Amino acid sequence: MHTTVLSLLTIIAEAVLKERLIAELMQAGATGYTVWDVEGDGSRRLRSGDAPGENIRLETITSFEVADKLLEKLAHNYFPHYAMIAYTSDVHVVRGDKYV
Repeated sequence: MHTTVLSLLTIIAEAVLKERLIAELMQAGATGYTVWDVEGDGSRRLRSGDAPGENIRLETITSFEVADKLLEKLAHNYFPHYAMIAYTSDVHVVRGDKYV
C-alpha cells in the first residue's frame, strides 16, 4: 500500500487556549484537526485559565513545513505564558493529499 510520510503535530495545552490554537493551526495551513479533553500534571502546575487543571490535546497531520512554522509560533508566543507542550512525530498516512 502506498503511504505518504507527514508530520503529526501534538499540542497539549490549557483548555482556555482551544479556539486560539485552532485558529493558529488553520491560518498556518493545516487542513483539519482533532481535539479532546485530557488531564495530567507537569512541571509548571500553574494554569492561567479559568479552571485549573483542564487541558486539551490538539492534533493535526500536516506537512513538515507547516508543523515547523506552528512549533516556532507556539514556542515564541505561548510557551513563556502557558502550561503547554508540543511535539511532532512522523506518520505514514493513506491518502496523504488530504492533509496538505
